[in-house]
Amino acid sequence: MHIKQVWWIRRIKCDLQPGFTLVELLVALAIASALIAGLGGVMGQVVATHDAVRDKNDLTQQASFAMQRMVQAVGNTRLLLLPLNDIPASNWPENIREQTVDPPTPPIGDSTLATAVLAVTLSAYQDLDGDGFPDADDDRDGRIDEDLPDDRNYDAAPGIYLIDDDGDGSVDEGSSGYDDDEVSSVENEDPIDGIDNDGDNNVDEDPASDNNGDGCPGICGVDDDGDGVVDEGAADDDDEDGGGYDDWYNPLIFYLVDNGTLMERTPVPWDENASGGVTGQDFIVKPIAENVTRFRVERLPLGAGRHVIVDLTLELTSPITSETVSLNTRVRVGGAL
Repeated sequence: MHIKQVWWIRRIKCDLQPGFTLVELLVALAIASALIAGLGGVMGQVVATHDAVRDKNDLTQQASFAMQRMVQAVGNTRLLLLPLNDIPASNWPENIREQTVDPPTPPIGDSTLATAVLAVTLSAYQDLDGDGFPDADDDRDGRIDEDLPDDRNYDAAPGIYLIDDDGDGSVDEGSSGYDDDEVSSVENEDPIDGIDNDGDNNVDEDPASDNNGDGCPGICGVDDDGDGVVDEGAADDDDEDGGGYDDWYNPLIFYLVDNGTLMERTPVPWDENASGGVTGQDFIVKPIAENVTRFRVERLPLGAGRHVIVDLTLELTSPITSETVSLNTRVRVGGAL
């Protein structure tokens, strides 16, 4: 066969092969678009699920870390400072401090603002300046919290500086820094003797510089420092070391601010506020959890001689997914000592 004839035959065969019509192309395009849209929706859902899981994990980690910090503080302290025991004379519960964010918790009774706070004395294990002495050992004599001044926190404020101690909505009210419980504006009304001397259902919370109120250095008739001499020095030298009221309470505090951030306030053994000396107003503050929507601290009312228990509730809510993580635990004061 001639070459030219073969070429025409091949061309005719090619021209006779079936193709896609416009309708078929449009249908195929529609199907492809639907598949792509479906895959896009699946991928979007996967991404959204991933973000939600990551968000909840972040909330859980923050809540767990903050709760661990508070449990550790309560378990290693010798004294729960706040909340106070409930005071019969008031019409709000001092032993329960609860605060929510958006909307805020309404105050109870004559209290004007609901605030949540946990405060304990600093443990004997913190040594931020690395000098070999616990930061709570202000006079560096190997003991802590044994020689309190009239102002037991040495911060020149009623109760704890910048804190609403009694839950009435006011901060540092009163005329005297010697009013350590911020309840009645009366100073030095409850010495450390195991008795509720001022009838407010709290014991040993407002001592004078002679902490036990016995008129003797240390405890009357006792050689407090083991030097072989009894009751040497001044009456306000409660450890009989010759220094006089030089070892105060160092409050470690957890509280919630208006934007939903839980703060930890730690006392430090250096002049943080550049006042010329170390006092109870020297501390550092850091956030330990964000997006907190509820913080509740309850001092459980237990009978005399029983261990003090603190009930802690912490709730965090995501501003993105509204996912909520809530933790609750009870811890015994000093239970880790």
